[in-house]
Amino acid sequence: MKKLLIYFFLLMPVLVGAQQKFVHTKGQQIYTPEGKPFLMKGTNLGNWLLPEGYMFKFDKVNAPWMIEQVLLELIGPSANTRFWKQYLDSYITEADIRLLKEMGSNSVRLPFDYRLFTNESYLGANDSTRGFYYMDQVVNWCKKYQLYLLLDMHGAPGGQTGDNIDNSYGYPFLYTDSGCQAQTINIWKRIANRYKNETIILGYDLLNEPIAHFFDQDQLNPLLEPLYRKIVGGIREVDKNHLIFLEGAQWASKFHIFSKPFDDKLVYSFHKYWTDTTQEVIQEYVDFRSRYNVPIYVGETGENNDAWILSFRKLLEKNNIGWHYWPYKKMESTSCVVSFPKPVTWDSLVAYTKTVRVSHEDIRKARPKNMQAIQQALSDFLNFMQNQYYSKNSAYITGIGLRIQQ
Repeated sequence: MKKLLIYFFLLMPVLVGAQQKFVHTKGQQIYTPEGKPFLMKGTNLGNWLLPEGYMFKFDKVNAPWMIEQVLLELIGPSANTRFWKQYLDSYITEADIRLLKEMGSNSVRLPFDYRLFTNESYLGANDSTRGFYYMDQVVNWCKKYQLYLLLDMHGAPGGQTGDNIDNSYGYPFLYTDSGCQAQTINIWKRIANRYKNETIILGYDLLNEPIAHFFDQDQLNPLLEPLYRKIVGGIREVDKNHLIFLEGAQWASKFHIFSKPFDDKLVYSFHKYWTDTTQEVIQEYVDFRSRYNVPIYVGETGENNDAWILSFRKLLEKNNIGWHYWPYKKMESTSCVVSFPKPVTWDSLVAYTKTVRVSHEDIRKARPKNMQAIQQALSDFLNFMQNQYYSKNSAYITGIGLRIQQ
């Protein structure tokens, strides 16, 4: 026994030293590996590994599978595959990470769809290694420019939200489907195992905006935290160091579903859009932080005018709450860090998405007579979304606490 105690005390500094290489928590604060308080300040790389229709100027065609269906109808399978390959290879590049670092960001949140880690058909391919290919790139860029990275499962198996943002089919089947839960745990465990030694990674945001408000909250809300426990259990089998981010129910807004923290490296995340920018709006989260002595953070906010952007950021700073504003990049918009031009013929593509396409006959009738305009729109889109065409939204950039780079 005496020898075992001596061995334990000799080993303890090594274990503590290993933990301190990672961003970590103590009480209500997040700390850098050097022990300095860390307030997250950055943006979301939205619309890349999980495209969203509204950022394409589409209305009802709003989930990735719906966008891809439109392209399959218009240009066919091979051209669809080529489009998405170029899109994924070019939408976010090293230049974007460098720019965000130069602007003063200290971190970035990376939304992704689980299908990138499976053989399910998604954005023109069915390769289970694609997720790691793109994620590895971002990890390496973030290491190069010293920008911390938060991994966010934006779309989980079966759907965790039940709306377009999780690329699901209209209901959050994740909470009642044991197969989907097992797949979710397995994917997170694979991700954690691959990146368990990557200190540039802040942690894992397990489920984005779980359980939309229009479902039976009494039935689904009690299922969320038990699922979180299962996912964390899988992750901790291979990775005991990274932070775990838990979002509240109803679009990451409701914390009452949480009980006492069950892991010593939890950060609780809420999202806020289109609210007032007063203390009352965030007080319940501040109270939760005090009650359980844990860090809180805003994973998404924004999509508003410049005055709102600035006012809400100042409110967060006043309350020592870090943030990742949404999103980094959009087409023809000022509510983002950078934007790019809309192709001249883009509205012809938008018009097609608004047609009735229930049957094959509908699809044939809706097919545009001027397919050259469609082809040109897609080609220009892939060209314009690259960084040489960016315009920087100065008021938005300064509003979220970054600085403008010429």
